[in-house]
Amino acid sequence: MRNDPLLQPYRLRHLVLKNRLMSTAHEPAYSEDGMPTDRYRLYHREKARGGIALTMTAGSAVVSPDSPEAFGNLHAYKDEIVPWLRRLADDCHEEGCAVMIQITHLGRRTGWNKADWLPVLSASPVREAAHRAFPKQAEDWDISRIVADYAAAAQRMQAAGLDGIEFEAYGHFMDSFWSPATNRREDDWGGSLDNRLRFTWAVIDAVRAATGPDFIVGIRMVADEDWDKGLSRAEGVEIAQRIAASGKFDFLNLIRGHIDSDAALTGVIPIQGMASAPHLDFAGEVRAATGVPMFHAARIPDVATARHAIASGKLDMVGMTRAHIADPHIGAKVAAGLEDRIRPCVGATYCLDRIYEGGGALCIHNAATGREAQMPHVIARAPVPRRVVVVGAGPAGLEAARVAGERGHSVTVLEAAAQAGGQVGLLVQNPRRREMIGIIDWRLAELERLGLELRFNSYAEAEDVLALAPDMVVIATGGLPQPPEADGVELAISSWDVISGAVKPQGRVLVYDDGGAHAGISAAEMLARAGAEVELVTPERMLSPDIGGMNVVPYLKSLHETGSRITPALRLAAVRREGNGLVAVLGSDYAPGAVQERRVDQVVVEHGTAPLDELYFALKPGSRNLGAVDYTALIGEGEVLPVTNPAGSYGLYRIGDAVQARNIHAGIYEALRFGIRW
Repeated sequence: MRNDPLLQPYRLRHLVLKNRLMSTAHEPAYSEDGMPTDRYRLYHREKARGGIALTMTAGSAVVSPDSPEAFGNLHAYKDEIVPWLRRLADDCHEEGCAVMIQITHLGRRTGWNKADWLPVLSASPVREAAHRAFPKQAEDWDISRIVADYAAAAQRMQAAGLDGIEFEAYGHFMDSFWSPATNRREDDWGGSLDNRLRFTWAVIDAVRAATGPDFIVGIRMVADEDWDKGLSRAEGVEIAQRIAASGKFDFLNLIRGHIDSDAALTGVIPIQGMASAPHLDFAGEVRAATGVPMFHAARIPDVATARHAIASGKLDMVGMTRAHIADPHIGAKVAAGLEDRIRPCVGATYCLDRIYEGGGALCIHNAATGREAQMPHVIARAPVPRRVVVVGAGPAGLEAARVAGERGHSVTVLEAAAQAGGQVGLLVQNPRRREMIGIIDWRLAELERLGLELRFNSYAEAEDVLALAPDMVVIATGGLPQPPEADGVELAISSWDVISGAVKPQGRVLVYDDGGAHAGISAAEMLARAGAEVELVTPERMLSPDIGGMNVVPYLKSLHETGSRITPALRLAAVRREGNGLVAVLGSDYAPGAVQERRVDQVVVEHGTAPLDELYFALKPGSRNLGAVDYTALIGEGEVLPVTNPAGSYGLYRIGDAVQARNIHAGIYEALRFGIRW
């Protein structure tokens, strides 16, 4: 591994980075009152421990009060941020990891009704669809004070002991001056490229004056908005060349595309089913045209692609940002020759969707990320080995088995089907979501490494479990689709029937999605792609509320391309036969008595799952805890499974959809949080 391009040091002026792996700036939304407190610090420290060379904190730490946080952004305009960042930097430096931060004024990419309710600004009063504010056109006095705010924020970052900063210039205030889409000005700040770059020069000059010539300063910038009314490739590359030629910046971090809507954002940050590393070649071209150090990240999910990016000379530092959310120990595993043990990023983008929907970043299948204070990335051995039976080999069951195996327990997994996967095996029948099988494949490989026993085609009854003389039984049997409450709903088929291919589409199909997650809309997409005439009906006032904006994009693309109809705010009341077809009766929660009818060939319903819990209840009387869980202990300390039946011979609990309909992350998190406690 000595000659691995990814493991070669890189010198950025005076700073020596120990390898070529970095995590680009992103906001995990772990801050408290705009400060990077312990959760934030431990998240970055874990990546440092995992061997990364550079962690770029803060997806857009804001430099001014009139740039209120949009999704947990750090407050770079407050002096109290300095000690918090110093502690974070010290922790990472102890592990040999450099720390930088991205600073910005969000411009129009936020809301006026946040924080101090100050007006939102942009170069011109052009609304951004994603955040919906109607921005004020920045005046001269706004520009002057924001330039000063950048300089003051940079001084704070320097005082905190950070190794450098980067400006954010894609979709924010700085590049709103660059782009014809957002700069309609006719004064000295608009028109010619010289005028449109005046703000950028003012900021870098003020920052250099405040921090001195040796502090590292780069810029994450768009060099092609890929938009007929936006910044062209030619002008974007010219901006990059001018920035490089100025000698005032130490690196470029390149972006291609625009981010003013959910659909546009997925072009910049692609999700599952989209091309890998779509802008890597462009970044390499700009590197060749500018001759300055080039950083880049955009769906570089695997080590092979990252290695190619460095070996081919396209990049100097390669950003594997979502990949490090899935596995913060990539660098250490590469260095140890354990690439096959890297937990894969499957492109689910659950992490980013949670941020944009107001939650903290979580990996769909690494429940320790963002919970480093309570959940381990490296699982410790248990003081006493036990005999464990896990029933169910879906994502939750496999995680329970993996954790138990890492703890040193003897584990047998019983699975009724012929192969592992559970509902993941179903959802990957949608071709666009096939990468999700990595959740299962990685765990199967880990279970094989640990030498655990998996028995397939084993529909376990209570006596089968008891014959294995378990000390602990984990029920991860999942659930089965349940219908909504509606008269005649037995005439409908489930979303599972469609996704699995068990039922073929017929003509006109009404898909009723009362689940709000992937299953209903995925069935609609697959039906539409198969040629059915689809109407997707939901009782919600918005489409698929349990899916974030980035994941909804490809679904809507399919539905719009196929001419499918989308109808919100109607509830399925009944289904009846009429001739050779069906009639779906739709009512309104908002106007009782208002009824609509649809004559269709098929009705497909999605209403979540009901737990497969018969085995759990059969085993409950013989368990030491009678199935009980002490929630106070589970979220704190103490014995999680109280002994309420001393005559019982085993502990018993259930996880995932065997408890209630939820998502993959919930099941994996339960498997981990229970499994590390015994």
